[in-house]
Amino acid sequence: MLRNQYLKEWARIVSYHLPHLSLPEVTGLATWSFGMVMTGSSSITRVSQFISRLNQEKSNTVRQRLKEWYQDANTKKGEKRSELDVTECFAPLLKWILSMWHSEEKWLPLGIDTTNIGQNFTVLSLHVLYRGCAIPVAWKIVKGTEKGSWKPHWHKLFQSLKDAIPPDWQVIVLADRGLYADWLFSDICALNWHPFLRINHQGTFQIRGEKEWRVLDTVVPATGMSWSGFVTCFKTHPLNCTLLARWDEGYQAPWLIVTDLEPELGDILWYSLRIGIECGYRDIKSDGWQWHKTRLTDPNRAQRLWLAIAVATLWTLTVGSDINQHPLSSFTDQLPSHHLPNKPTTVQETVRQISGFLQGLLTIVADLLNGKGICLNGLFPFPPPVSSSITFNSS
Repeated sequence: MLRNQYLKEWARIVSYHLPHLSLPEVTGLATWSFGMVMTGSSSITRVSQFISRLNQEKSNTVRQRLKEWYQDANTKKGEKRSELDVTECFAPLLKWILSMWHSEEKWLPLGIDTTNIGQNFTVLSLHVLYRGCAIPVAWKIVKGTEKGSWKPHWHKLFQSLKDAIPPDWQVIVLADRGLYADWLFSDICALNWHPFLRINHQGTFQIRGEKEWRVLDTVVPATGMSWSGFVTCFKTHPLNCTLLARWDEGYQAPWLIVTDLEPELGDILWYSLRIGIECGYRDIKSDGWQWHKTRLTDPNRAQRLWLAIAVATLWTLTVGSDINQHPLSSFTDQLPSHHLPNKPTTVQETVRQISGFLQGLLTIVADLLNGKGICLNGLFPFPPPVSSSITFNSS
Protein backbone atom coordinates (compact mmCIF):
# COMPACT_ATOMS: atom_id res chain seq x y z
CA MET A 1 0.00 0.00 0.00
CA LEU A 2 1.23 3.48 -0.89
CA ARG A 3 0.74 5.91 1.98
CA ASN A 4 2.45 9.08 0.84
CA GLN A 5 0.10 11.39 -1.08
CA TYR A 6 2.67 12.33 -3.73
CA LEU A 7 3.66 8.74 -4.34
CA LYS A 8 -0.01 7.77 -4.69
CA GLU A 9 -0.57 10.70 -7.06
CA TRP A 10 2.39 9.60 -9.19
CA ALA A 11 1.08 6.02 -9.28
CA ARG A 12 -2.28 7.26 -10.60
CA ILE A 13 -0.50 9.17 -13.39
CA VAL A 14 1.58 6.13 -14.33
CA SER A 15 -1.50 3.88 -14.29
CA TYR A 16 -3.42 6.26 -16.56
CA HIS A 17 -0.73 6.25 -19.25
CA LEU A 18 0.14 2.54 -18.93
CA PRO A 19 -3.35 1.11 -18.40
CA HIS A 20 -2.43 -2.44 -19.41
CA LEU A 21 -0.26 -2.91 -16.32
CA SER A 22 -1.59 -4.76 -13.29
CA LEU A 23 -1.84 -3.03 -9.91
CA PRO A 24 1.39 -4.61 -8.57
CA GLU A 25 3.21 -3.67 -11.80
CA VAL A 26 2.00 -0.06 -11.60
CA THR A 27 2.89 0.14 -7.90
CA GLY A 28 6.37 -1.19 -8.54
CA LEU A 29 6.99 1.07 -11.53
CA ALA A 30 5.70 4.16 -9.74
CA THR A 31 7.72 3.38 -6.62
CA TRP A 32 10.92 2.75 -8.56
CA SER A 33 10.63 5.87 -10.77
CA PHE A 34 9.53 8.12 -7.87
CA GLY A 35 12.41 6.88 -5.75
CA MET A 36 14.89 7.46 -8.58
CA VAL A 37 13.81 11.07 -8.99
CA MET A 38 13.93 11.74 -5.25
CA THR A 39 17.33 10.09 -4.68
CA GLY A 40 19.00 10.73 -8.04
CA SER A 41 19.90 7.06 -8.19
CA SER A 42 18.72 3.72 -9.57
CA SER A 43 20.32 1.83 -6.67
CA ILE A 44 17.84 -0.54 -5.02
CA THR A 45 19.47 0.18 -1.66
CA ARG A 46 19.02 3.94 -1.91
CA VAL A 47 15.53 3.77 -3.37
CA SER A 48 14.27 1.21 -0.86
CA GLN A 49 15.77 3.11 2.07
CA PHE A 50 14.10 6.33 0.92
CA ILE A 51 10.71 4.76 0.17
CA SER A 52 10.68 2.92 3.52
CA ARG A 53 10.99 6.23 5.33
CA LEU A 54 8.50 7.95 3.05
CA ASN A 55 5.96 5.13 3.20
CA GLN A 56 6.63 4.20 6.86
CA GLU A 57 7.64 0.61 6.10
CA LYS A 58 10.59 -1.61 6.88
CA SER A 59 13.36 -1.15 4.35
CA ASN A 60 13.70 -4.91 3.77
CA THR A 61 9.98 -5.10 2.92
CA VAL A 62 10.31 -2.34 0.33
CA ARG A 63 13.53 -3.81 -1.03
CA GLN A 64 11.92 -7.22 -1.56
CA ARG A 65 8.93 -5.64 -3.32
CA LEU A 66 11.16 -3.61 -5.62
CA LYS A 67 13.30 -6.65 -6.33
CA GLU A 68 10.32 -8.85 -7.21
CA TRP A 69 9.08 -6.17 -9.62
CA TYR A 70 11.99 -6.78 -12.01
CA GLN A 71 12.48 -10.51 -11.41
CA ASP A 72 11.46 -13.32 -13.77
CA ALA A 73 8.38 -15.33 -12.83
CA ASN A 74 10.34 -18.50 -12.04
CA THR A 75 12.34 -16.72 -9.32
CA LYS A 76 9.29 -15.45 -7.43
CA LYS A 77 7.40 -17.10 -4.61
CA GLY A 78 3.73 -18.06 -4.69
CA GLU A 79 1.40 -19.74 -7.14
CA LYS A 80 0.25 -16.71 -9.15
CA ARG A 81 3.67 -15.75 -10.40
CA SER A 82 4.02 -13.43 -13.39
CA GLU A 83 6.65 -11.18 -14.90
CA LEU A 84 6.53 -7.77 -16.50
CA ASP A 85 6.76 -7.79 -20.31
CA VAL A 86 8.65 -4.57 -20.98
CA THR A 87 8.09 -4.67 -24.75
CA GLU A 88 4.35 -4.14 -24.21
CA CYS A 89 5.17 -0.81 -22.56
CA PHE A 90 7.11 0.68 -25.47
CA ALA A 91 4.14 1.88 -27.54
CA PRO A 92 2.18 3.26 -24.53
CA LEU A 93 5.32 5.06 -23.37
CA LEU A 94 5.74 6.73 -26.76
CA LYS A 95 2.03 7.64 -26.84
CA TRP A 96 2.43 9.20 -23.39
CA ILE A 97 5.20 11.41 -24.80
CA LEU A 98 3.13 12.40 -27.83
CA SER A 99 0.17 13.29 -25.60
CA MET A 100 2.33 16.02 -24.06
CA TRP A 101 4.12 17.05 -27.27
CA HIS A 102 3.17 20.71 -27.81
CA SER A 103 4.26 21.72 -31.29
CA GLU A 104 2.62 23.20 -34.35
CA GLU A 105 4.65 20.82 -36.50
CA LYS A 106 3.94 17.10 -36.55
CA TRP A 107 7.62 16.34 -36.73
CA LEU A 108 9.37 13.86 -34.44
CA PRO A 109 13.12 13.15 -34.26
CA LEU A 110 14.17 9.72 -32.99
CA GLY A 111 17.70 8.55 -32.32
CA ILE A 112 19.13 5.05 -32.08
CA ASP A 113 22.44 4.06 -30.56
CA THR A 114 24.14 1.64 -28.17
CA THR A 115 25.81 2.05 -24.82
CA ASN A 116 27.83 -0.34 -22.65
CA ILE A 117 28.30 -1.05 -18.98
CA GLY A 118 31.79 -2.52 -19.18
CA GLN A 119 31.60 -6.14 -20.27
CA ASN A 120 28.35 -6.58 -18.37
CA PHE A 121 25.67 -5.13 -20.67
CA THR A 122 25.19 -3.71 -24.13
CA VAL A 123 22.03 -1.62 -24.50
CA LEU A 124 20.43 -1.10 -27.90
CA SER A 125 18.02 1.79 -27.49
CA LEU A 126 15.70 4.09 -29.38
CA HIS A 127 15.00 7.55 -27.96
CA VAL A 128 12.81 10.58 -28.61
CA LEU A 129 15.25 13.47 -29.06
CA TYR A 130 14.14 16.51 -27.13
CA ARG A 131 15.91 19.85 -26.57
CA GLY A 132 19.41 18.39 -26.33
CA CYS A 133 18.20 15.44 -24.22
CA ALA A 134 16.66 12.06 -24.98
CA ILE A 135 13.82 9.94 -23.60
CA PRO A 136 14.16 6.14 -24.03
CA VAL A 137 11.07 4.56 -25.60
CA ALA A 138 12.33 1.11 -26.69
CA TRP A 139 15.41 -0.91 -25.78
CA LYS A 140 17.02 -4.32 -25.74
CA ILE A 141 19.72 -5.26 -23.24
CA VAL A 142 22.10 -8.13 -23.96
CA LYS A 143 25.19 -9.46 -22.28
CA GLY A 144 28.20 -7.37 -23.20
CA THR A 145 30.02 -10.49 -24.37
CA GLU A 146 27.07 -11.92 -26.31
CA LYS A 147 27.86 -12.80 -29.91
CA GLY A 148 25.50 -12.61 -32.85
CA SER A 149 23.72 -10.10 -35.05
CA TRP A 150 21.86 -7.11 -33.65
CA LYS A 151 19.54 -7.09 -36.66
CA PRO A 152 16.71 -9.13 -35.03
CA HIS A 153 16.81 -6.92 -31.95
CA TRP A 154 16.54 -3.66 -33.90
CA HIS A 155 13.79 -5.12 -36.05
CA LYS A 156 11.69 -6.04 -33.00
CA LEU A 157 12.25 -2.63 -31.41
CA PHE A 158 10.97 -0.84 -34.51
CA GLN A 159 8.02 -3.19 -34.84
CA SER A 160 7.03 -2.58 -31.22
CA LEU A 161 6.42 1.08 -32.07
CA LYS A 162 4.86 0.76 -35.51
CA ASP A 163 1.35 1.83 -34.44
CA ALA A 164 2.32 4.34 -31.76
CA ILE A 165 2.79 7.39 -34.00
CA PRO A 166 -0.07 8.81 -36.11
CA PRO A 167 0.51 8.29 -39.85
CA ASP A 168 0.38 12.04 -40.61
CA TRP A 169 3.51 12.70 -38.54
CA GLN A 170 6.94 12.99 -40.14
CA VAL A 171 9.37 10.80 -38.20
CA ILE A 172 13.12 11.17 -38.68
CA VAL A 173 15.40 8.39 -37.37
CA LEU A 174 19.01 9.39 -36.81
CA ALA A 175 21.98 7.07 -36.33
CA ASP A 176 25.74 7.47 -36.32
CA ARG A 177 28.18 5.76 -38.69
CA GLY A 178 28.73 2.66 -36.58
CA LEU A 179 25.11 1.54 -36.96
CA TYR A 180 24.62 2.00 -40.71
CA ALA A 181 23.26 -1.02 -42.58
CA ASP A 182 21.12 -1.32 -45.69
CA TRP A 183 18.59 -3.49 -43.80
CA LEU A 184 18.30 -0.78 -41.13
CA PHE A 185 17.50 1.76 -43.86
CA SER A 186 14.80 -0.59 -45.20
CA ASP A 187 13.32 -1.35 -41.76
CA ILE A 188 12.85 2.36 -41.08
CA CYS A 189 11.28 3.01 -44.49
CA ALA A 190 8.89 0.09 -43.97
CA LEU A 191 7.31 2.02 -41.09
CA ASN A 192 6.86 5.09 -43.32
CA TRP A 193 9.50 6.80 -41.23
CA HIS A 194 12.56 8.48 -42.72
CA PRO A 195 16.10 7.17 -42.13
CA PHE A 196 18.73 9.83 -41.54
CA LEU A 197 21.84 7.70 -41.26
CA ARG A 198 25.40 8.93 -41.28
CA ILE A 199 27.87 6.90 -43.34
CA ASN A 200 31.64 6.75 -43.58
CA HIS A 201 33.38 8.57 -46.41
CA GLN A 202 35.04 5.35 -47.58
CA GLY A 203 33.26 3.76 -50.54
CA THR A 204 31.75 4.95 -53.77
CA PHE A 205 28.54 6.50 -55.08
CA GLN A 206 26.87 7.06 -58.42
CA ILE A 207 24.75 10.10 -59.19
CA ARG A 208 21.41 9.10 -60.65
CA GLY A 209 21.50 9.22 -64.44
CA GLU A 210 25.28 8.88 -64.64
CA LYS A 211 27.46 5.80 -65.21
CA GLU A 212 30.56 6.99 -63.40
CA TRP A 213 31.23 5.78 -59.87
CA ARG A 214 32.83 8.40 -57.63
CA VAL A 215 34.64 8.17 -54.30
CA LEU A 216 32.50 9.39 -51.39
CA ASP A 217 35.23 11.58 -49.96
CA THR A 218 35.03 13.74 -53.11
CA VAL A 219 31.39 14.77 -52.58
CA VAL A 220 32.47 17.85 -50.64
CA PRO A 221 36.24 18.15 -51.12
CA ALA A 222 36.74 21.18 -48.86
CA THR A 223 35.29 22.86 -45.80
CA GLY A 224 32.47 25.32 -46.33
CA MET A 225 30.86 23.16 -49.02
CA SER A 226 27.62 21.20 -49.22
CA TRP A 227 25.89 18.93 -51.73
CA SER A 228 22.68 16.93 -52.08
CA GLY A 229 21.22 14.68 -54.76
CA PHE A 230 19.78 11.32 -55.76
CA VAL A 231 22.47 8.62 -55.79
CA THR A 232 23.26 4.96 -55.50
CA CYS A 233 25.70 4.38 -52.66
CA PHE A 234 28.11 1.43 -52.54
CA LYS A 235 28.78 -1.09 -55.30
CA THR A 236 28.70 -4.21 -53.11
CA HIS A 237 25.39 -3.56 -51.35
CA PRO A 238 23.87 -0.76 -53.46
CA LEU A 239 21.45 1.65 -51.81
CA ASN A 240 19.23 3.95 -53.86
CA CYS A 241 18.79 7.03 -51.74
CA THR A 242 19.30 10.75 -51.31
CA LEU A 243 22.78 11.75 -50.22
CA LEU A 244 23.26 14.90 -48.14
CA ALA A 245 26.81 16.15 -47.55
CA ARG A 246 28.24 19.07 -45.61
CA TRP A 247 31.68 20.00 -44.32
CA ASP A 248 31.89 22.78 -41.74
CA GLU A 249 34.94 24.59 -40.47
CA GLY A 250 36.50 22.89 -37.46
CA TYR A 251 35.57 19.34 -38.49
CA GLN A 252 38.08 16.71 -39.60
CA ALA A 253 35.58 15.14 -42.02
CA PRO A 254 32.22 16.05 -43.59
CA TRP A 255 28.81 14.77 -42.61
CA LEU A 256 27.50 12.27 -45.17
CA ILE A 257 23.84 11.39 -44.60
CA VAL A 258 21.66 8.92 -46.52
CA THR A 259 17.88 9.30 -46.43
CA ASP A 260 14.77 8.50 -48.45
CA LEU A 261 13.58 12.13 -48.43
CA GLU A 262 13.73 14.27 -51.53
CA PRO A 263 16.92 16.39 -51.53
CA GLU A 264 14.97 19.61 -51.05
CA LEU A 265 12.88 18.16 -48.20
CA GLY A 266 15.70 17.07 -45.90
CA ASP A 267 18.04 19.42 -44.07
CA ILE A 268 21.40 17.94 -43.13
CA LEU A 269 21.46 20.09 -40.00
CA TRP A 270 18.78 17.79 -38.53
CA TYR A 271 21.60 15.37 -37.85
CA SER A 272 22.88 17.75 -35.18
CA LEU A 273 19.95 16.62 -33.01
CA ARG A 274 21.60 13.21 -32.60
CA ILE A 275 23.86 14.63 -29.89
CA GLY A 276 20.79 14.41 -27.64
CA ILE A 277 21.12 10.65 -27.32
CA GLU A 278 24.66 11.00 -26.01
CA CYS A 279 23.43 13.53 -23.46
CA GLY A 280 20.60 11.11 -22.65
CA TYR A 281 23.06 8.32 -21.84
CA ARG A 282 24.89 10.76 -19.57
CA ASP A 283 21.62 11.53 -17.78
CA ILE A 284 20.95 7.82 -17.29
CA LYS A 285 24.46 7.35 -15.94
CA SER A 286 26.56 10.00 -14.20
CA ASP A 287 24.24 13.04 -14.25
CA GLY A 288 21.07 11.28 -13.21
CA TRP A 289 20.29 7.71 -12.31
CA GLN A 290 23.85 6.41 -11.78
CA TRP A 291 23.03 3.32 -13.80
CA HIS A 292 26.69 2.79 -14.70
CA LYS A 293 27.12 1.62 -11.09
CA THR A 294 24.44 -1.07 -11.34
CA ARG A 295 25.13 -4.42 -9.74
CA LEU A 296 22.58 -6.22 -11.86
CA THR A 297 23.97 -9.00 -14.01
CA ASP A 298 20.80 -10.37 -15.62
CA PRO A 299 19.73 -8.62 -18.87
CA ASN A 300 16.01 -9.29 -18.30
CA ARG A 301 16.06 -7.62 -14.91
CA ALA A 302 18.04 -4.72 -16.34
CA GLN A 303 15.47 -4.30 -19.13
CA ARG A 304 12.68 -3.90 -16.59
CA LEU A 305 14.68 -1.45 -14.54
CA TRP A 306 15.18 0.61 -17.70
CA LEU A 307 11.38 1.07 -17.84
CA ALA A 308 11.56 2.86 -14.50
CA ILE A 309 14.53 4.86 -15.81
CA ALA A 310 12.54 5.86 -18.91
CA VAL A 311 9.49 6.94 -16.88
CA ALA A 312 11.66 8.89 -14.42
CA THR A 313 13.43 10.61 -17.32
CA LEU A 314 10.14 11.52 -18.95
CA TRP A 315 8.81 13.04 -15.74
CA THR A 316 12.02 15.00 -15.19
CA LEU A 317 12.13 16.47 -18.70
CA THR A 318 8.47 17.51 -18.69
CA VAL A 319 9.18 19.55 -15.57
CA GLY A 320 12.56 20.79 -16.77
CA SER A 321 11.07 22.33 -19.91
CA ASP A 322 10.86 26.09 -19.58
CA ILE A 323 7.88 27.00 -21.75
CA ASN A 324 8.87 30.67 -21.61
CA GLN A 325 11.91 29.85 -23.75
CA HIS A 326 9.86 28.31 -26.56
CA PRO A 327 10.22 28.76 -29.50
CA LEU A 328 12.93 31.41 -29.75
CA SER A 329 15.55 29.67 -27.64
CA SER A 330 18.15 27.70 -29.52
CA PHE A 331 18.32 23.94 -29.24
CA THR A 332 22.07 24.45 -29.30
CA ASP A 333 22.18 25.68 -25.70
CA GLN A 334 23.00 22.17 -24.52
CA LEU A 335 25.49 21.31 -27.29
CA PRO A 336 29.25 21.81 -27.21
CA SER A 337 30.13 25.27 -28.51
CA HIS A 338 32.06 23.74 -31.41
CA HIS A 339 29.28 21.37 -32.46
CA LEU A 340 27.68 23.70 -35.01
CA PRO A 341 30.17 26.20 -36.39
CA ASN A 342 27.57 27.73 -38.71
CA LYS A 343 24.58 28.20 -36.44
CA PRO A 344 21.15 28.82 -37.97
CA THR A 345 19.90 32.37 -38.00
CA THR A 346 16.26 31.40 -37.54
CA VAL A 347 16.61 30.80 -33.79
CA GLN A 348 18.03 32.85 -30.96
CA GLU A 349 20.62 31.35 -28.66
CA THR A 350 20.13 31.59 -24.90
CA VAL A 351 22.37 30.73 -22.00
CA ARG A 352 21.36 27.88 -19.71
CA GLN A 353 23.51 27.12 -16.68
CA ILE A 354 22.21 23.56 -16.23
CA SER A 355 20.54 21.06 -18.53
CA GLY A 356 16.79 20.67 -18.77
CA PHE A 357 17.18 17.28 -17.11
CA LEU A 358 18.93 18.65 -14.01
CA GLN A 359 16.57 21.60 -13.96
CA GLY A 360 13.68 19.16 -13.83
CA LEU A 361 15.19 17.17 -10.96
CA LEU A 362 15.65 20.29 -8.85
CA THR A 363 12.20 21.64 -9.69
CA ILE A 364 10.38 18.41 -8.79
CA VAL A 365 11.99 18.25 -5.35
CA ALA A 366 11.39 21.96 -4.71
CA ASP A 367 7.74 21.72 -5.81
CA LEU A 368 7.03 18.78 -3.50
CA LEU A 369 8.76 20.46 -0.56
CA ASN A 370 6.60 23.52 -1.21
CA GLY A 371 3.47 21.41 -1.30
CA LYS A 372 2.70 22.06 -4.96
CA GLY A 373 2.18 18.40 -5.80
CA ILE A 374 3.10 16.64 -9.02
CA CYS A 375 2.79 18.69 -12.19
CA LEU A 376 3.88 17.62 -15.67
CA ASN A 377 4.34 20.80 -17.69
CA GLY A 378 4.44 19.04 -21.03
CA LEU A 379 7.04 18.82 -23.76
CA PHE A 380 7.79 21.87 -25.89
CA PRO A 381 10.22 20.90 -28.67
CA PHE A 382 12.21 23.42 -30.63
CA PRO A 383 11.45 23.73 -34.36
CA PRO A 384 13.62 21.62 -36.70
CA PRO A 385 17.00 23.31 -37.20
CA VAL A 386 17.57 25.07 -40.51
CA SER A 387 20.90 25.29 -42.33
CA SER A 388 22.57 28.63 -42.79
CA SER A 389 23.75 29.53 -46.26
CA ILE A 390 26.74 27.53 -47.45
CA THR A 391 28.54 27.01 -50.75
CA PHE A 392 27.18 24.13 -52.84
CA ASN A 393 29.46 21.83 -54.79
CA SER A 394 27.87 21.16 -58.15
CA SER A 395 30.54 18.82 -59.46
